[in-house]
Amino acid sequence: MVLEKKYIEKISLSHRKKFAQFFTPETIADLMSDWLIGNKKLKTVLEPAFGLGVFSRNLLKKKPNLNIKGFDIDETIFKEAQSFFNENPNVSLKNEDYMFNDWSNEYDGIICNPPYFKFHDYDNKSILKEIEYRLNFKFNGFTNLYTLFLLKSIYQLAPNGRMAYIIPSEFLNSDYGKLVKEYLLKTNTLRHLFVIDFKENVFDDALTTASILLLAKDNDDREINISTIKSKSDLTKIVSYINSYPRLKGEFTYKPVEIDPSIKWRKYYQVQNSDKYKNLVPFSKYAKVVRGIATGANDYFTFRPSKAKKYSIQSDNLLPCICKAKDVKSVFFTMDDFKLLERNDEPVFLFDALKSKNEAVEKYIRKGIEEGINKKYLTKNRKIWYSLENRPPAPIWVSVFNRNGLKFIRNEAGISNLTTFHCVYLKQSDLFSKINPDLLFAYLLTDIAKGIFSDNRREYGNGLKKFEPNDLNKAQMLNLSLLNRKRVNQILSLYKEYRKEQRQIYIEQINEILEIEYSQPEIHTHLQFAQATTPPKFAKEYGFANAIIRTKNKVRKHNRVDG
Repeated sequence: MVLEKKYIEKISLSHRKKFAQFFTPETIADLMSDWLIGNKKLKTVLEPAFGLGVFSRNLLKKKPNLNIKGFDIDETIFKEAQSFFNENPNVSLKNEDYMFNDWSNEYDGIICNPPYFKFHDYDNKSILKEIEYRLNFKFNGFTNLYTLFLLKSIYQLAPNGRMAYIIPSEFLNSDYGKLVKEYLLKTNTLRHLFVIDFKENVFDDALTTASILLLAKDNDDREINISTIKSKSDLTKIVSYINSYPRLKGEFTYKPVEIDPSIKWRKYYQVQNSDKYKNLVPFSKYAKVVRGIATGANDYFTFRPSKAKKYSIQSDNLLPCICKAKDVKSVFFTMDDFKLLERNDEPVFLFDALKSKNEAVEKYIRKGIEEGINKKYLTKNRKIWYSLENRPPAPIWVSVFNRNGLKFIRNEAGISNLTTFHCVYLKQSDLFSKINPDLLFAYLLTDIAKGIFSDNRREYGNGLKKFEPNDLNKAQMLNLSLLNRKRVNQILSLYKEYRKEQRQIYIEQINEILEIEYSQPEIHTHLQFAQATTPPKFAKEYGFANAIIRTKNKVRKHNRVDG
């Protein structure tokens, strides 16, 4: 990839990020090109996000007489590509926006690594209006641009044509992806979905997982294959499938009618942790998760004690708030923890001008206007631009991003939080009462809870996982209301010991109790090729006093080792 290397050395990272220019590795471009070449009648090819033409260069080596058309909106990269391809009369390049052009043409082959723009990074209203009109299909306003490229290309694929796309796999398990998946099923064009989950990134500078979609408008539309790619050596799966199409199956094979576009498609290629347990209910039965406070301008709204002193802002106009995840060191956040942060002059307050007004507050509001804070995206849409969102302190916080599983925090200090955490508010579990918050929090700390929640995660590169509020609200959990009083008291007593000593062994004991009560006798999974797992170990009933004694004995052993 000499062209790409020279371009990266010459063009700034900021420019490349502006146009979402992340180049496809040549090995993957080669595989995707082979899918198109498998169409024996391939004559015309479209590359909608041309870049430097890595796909076209690859295709022309294999079939020099192809007629190729390419689009790119960035004039800088367009000129670089033009200088390379200008002597080839069969390659026509357009410095135009693909989404608004070329709708009337069809192609035997379409191949693309589209720009990864989220809905707020492009003119989504105009593009959505255009594509909804052309496809006669309604899409979510939060739809990312790369999926709109995909949908337009399906529309332009000629009968018996083939298409290969490499895109982030986020849409498979996101809310906006539902309608995209519905359109894929409606057009009956998806032949094989390869979900790539390398430990390293596929693209050098893009923090994202990826998927390769092989599509076709042929008569072999009776099934959809899905396979996972865990390492570069697994790319041979794609080679084998292409060379044997349509005979070779994927890891998982489904009839189109068996696939539900409204759910996260992870269910179709990964064993679900929730399958191991019985008596599940939505997490929303017990709690509601909402995002933390979004200020729209953290530098302006967040205050350290020293900043408050500088601008003479009094405590009446300062809302205690956790602003950074790194400031929370334990699963229990206490008022002592908050006071320590305050003494260390950390940003632990939000400017709250509505509580009272004085000269210093008015002056700071004028400062915000002078700096244009009132014209930022969030602030300009508020009735009073400097007002804070109404978020009462939540009893429990939960991390947004994580690599080692969800992190739940008990907010004992009773303070607010920014979007670095989501807020968890308890709901009435029946007509008369809410769930005991200690019981719920004890459950949330267990591996069982975190494992079941992970079924609803969103995945990015380098093992990074994200949960939006609705990912948690719609996730499953054990129905704790089925526990008898004895079990509840056991769990609460173990939790009380954990709160005092904060030794993980108590949480492990709670996890063991829940395994006994909720594990399925046998594991049955919808994944036809999933390996059977060992049935959960069923411990014997034990007296509560003995459970506490055994746990304390284990703790003493740990202490002797530590000492």
